[in-house]
Amino acid sequence: MVSRIATLTLGVIAIVLGLAFEDQNIAFMVALAFGLAASVNFPVLFLSIFWKRLTTRGAFIGGFLGLIASVLCVILGPSVWVNIFKFKEAIFPYEHDALFSMTVAFSSIWFFSVTHRSTRAAQDKANYRDQFIRAETGIGAEGAAAH
Repeated sequence: MVSRIATLTLGVIAIVLGLAFEDQNIAFMVALAFGLAASVNFPVLFLSIFWKRLTTRGAFIGGFLGLIASVLCVILGPSVWVNIFKFKEAIFPYEHDALFSMTVAFSSIWFFSVTHRSTRAAQDKANYRDQFIRAETGIGAEGAAAH
């Protein structure tokens, strides 16, 4: 029942957004997707591979704040604020937000990882070496995982 409601809700949202953005250039839509991925996925993936002090809390909160920053910058930028909402001037002056929203994501991941002092944070940091070796060499990934 929940999946049906979620599917219906997401379908309605997609239709409404499709109608609202029907006059937008496809290149803008592709840049929007890449900017979103650069702000949410890239900082978490990059730091999970190369930074040994990353914690789950830092990755989650930082990725979420990168998402919020990216969406806000796009909405307040000229492509949506001026072209869609028909305001005179955009609040955020740039069309491409990734530089700013990535900065928010990286800095918040760093902050929330450094300030996280629970036993879970210690476990995340202790597991880094094994995860790094497995990610770089594949050693330990040869069999199926039992969940």
